[in-house]
Amino acid sequence: MALPVPDESLDYPALVLSAKDRIPGMTVEGAFEMFGAVAPEGWRVELVEGDIHVSPPSDGEHAEIVAGLTGQMWDHDRSLRCYTRLGLLLPERAVSGRVQPDLVLAPKGSFADQAEYHDPSPVLLVAEVTSRSTAGNDRVKKIRGYARAGIPVYLLIDRATEQAVVCTEPSGEDYGTKAAYKLGEVVPLPAPLGFALDTGAF
Repeated sequence: MALPVPDESLDYPALVLSAKDRIPGMTVEGAFEMFGAVAPEGWRVELVEGDIHVSPPSDGEHAEIVAGLTGQMWDHDRSLRCYTRLGLLLPERAVSGRVQPDLVLAPKGSFADQAEYHDPSPVLLVAEVTSRSTAGNDRVKKIRGYARAGIPVYLLIDRATEQAVVCTEPSGEDYGTKAAYKLGEVVPLPAPLGFALDTGAF
């Protein structure tokens, strides 16, 4: 028997959020938890600046880039771990953000617990690879969220502009330094990492 295929034309978060107005006392967090429980397998559900965002499974090119990043970082320092789709809590003004970055780099053992979402303080780097469904958040809202969390390095692989953007020196809701490189170039990662990525190897 063929498995049912989720209808990507449906606005799943809107369907769940519409229940919020009909269920007394339902909060945004409650709607987020509800949608996380019913979302199609493999879809990513995130709560960013009070809004629920849902994205379908990544395409092959996206997966290849994440795998390439993971391999290079693992080769550089095996005391560090690369985590994909790890849940992180981000400080926000009202509702705490809940995100699942494409890649998180942190010391081994930083998340050895049973929690679904984690304190981001051990994180040395987060990386996002843009997709059509996530690019807006990756370029704007997540910069603010990762900066507020004090994550030292945010690496954005922007497939649409064919750039790798390295954001460092978090302060308030932004990063003080942003350096853009063409995909295919060698991209230096500053302290606390101190090594370079060959984006031509993706």
